[in-house]
Amino acid sequence: MIVRRGDKAGVITMTVLGDMKVLIVGAGVLGSFYAARLREGGVDVTLLARGRRLADLREHGVVLESALGGRRTVTRVPLTDRLGPDDEYDLAIVIVRRSQIPPVLAMLAANRRIPSVLFLGNNAGGTADLVAALGEPRVLTGFVIAGGERQGYVVRYIYSRWVAMKMGELDGARTPRALAIAGLLRRAGLRVKLEADMDAWLKTHAAGVVPIAGAIYLCGGDVRRLAHTPAALRLYVRSYREGLRALRRAGVPVVPAAARPLAWIPEAVLVLGWRLFLDTNAAVIGAQGHAKAAPDEMKELADELRAIMRRAGLACPASDILFAEIDKQSALAAGPPPPAARIA
Repeated sequence: MIVRRGDKAGVITMTVLGDMKVLIVGAGVLGSFYAARLREGGVDVTLLARGRRLADLREHGVVLESALGGRRTVTRVPLTDRLGPDDEYDLAIVIVRRSQIPPVLAMLAANRRIPSVLFLGNNAGGTADLVAALGEPRVLTGFVIAGGERQGYVVRYIYSRWVAMKMGELDGARTPRALAIAGLLRRAGLRVKLEADMDAWLKTHAAGVVPIAGAIYLCGGDVRRLAHTPAALRLYVRSYREGLRALRRAGVPVVPAAARPLAWIPEAVLVLGWRLFLDTNAAVIGAQGHAKAAPDEMKELADELRAIMRRAGLACPASDILFAEIDKQSALAAGPPPPAARIA
């Protein structure tokens, strides 16, 4: 458990006395993966799921299969289909698409008994919506470097224990709370790195992930076709660079530092590197799988990047082309609008 007390400024501080009680919101690929890993690590974790996914989890448990190695595990995780206003947890971990955040915020805002909420996912728009709903002291952000797809009740995942997930406080401070959460995740065998500027990290990541989705859509949803389409790869590289330039112009640091050489590495070298990576099973399951499953999220992220580009006052022709592909894919996924009401 965790003892919580408010200081004179009303900021929640935390003293770790033992195990945290954790709620995971989101039972997709990553929510399921994290729930199983935490449960196997001895953490008191509950997974919130609904509908068909909840029925599958009740019947089969969390079934994980390594997409690269084929190893399959089954983990029974406590389940719930709701979060009541008086339900107590020490930590909520939210792993849903960016476009699914609003209803989650409404649910969490109605509950004041969870002092810390860690949002793990794409976000190019900043944390104003999270803070407005929950209050700054409750919010942490982060990102999971993993991916996969669901095939029925089985989650096929890609995860490397050598690549750390990222997380941090909004101000980047290495607080006892952040350290305690990182320790909890490490106890479950998950690598964690505390980031000093998660907002910049997430925006830098979005600058790469959004155009790759647009390029995949441009190539009919086939990442291997993209790997062998030089014109589309060049558009991707140029759009990525446009996004990074816009971030710098907007005063957002490019984080991590490993992304900064993209500004000067010759385009032909980057195209070759991406061709080699995208022509792999990992790219099919990770990049292609997520792009095809989440056009709504890609649309929201593209809109957030567009806003940054407008504020930066930069022309972004490659991004205009690829983001238009995202708009089309999102509209197709949403289906035709309902017929207009007829007036008698």
